[in-house]
Amino acid sequence: MSIIRLDKLLKSGSDGNLGKVIRRAQEMDQLTTRLRAELEPDTAESLLAANVRGNGELVLVASTSAWAAKIRFEGERLMQAASDGDIRVTSCRVRVATGAG
Repeated sequence: MSIIRLDKLLKSGSDGNLGKVIRRAQEMDQLTTRLRAELEPDTAESLLAANVRGNGELVLVASTSAWAAKIRFEGERLMQAASDGDIRVTSCRVRVATGAG
């Protein structure tokens, strides 16, 4: 097994698997930021992450079940905000973060 120096791995950029992971994380962060902007400030803080799966399902992660219920009421608006030129959102699921604390 070969050992790859961490600095070389981190500089591998867009051509390696790490580059794909980094790009995907950045896309999810941008989507989460865009959707938070659609929510009231207190609700926005409770939205921890957002992702659009390949089948068009928007998956939102809320900090608690109470916030998840509130975010569900915003589902249609968030689906519209998540859709852009090459992403078509067809459904929305809100999940509660687990393992916090």
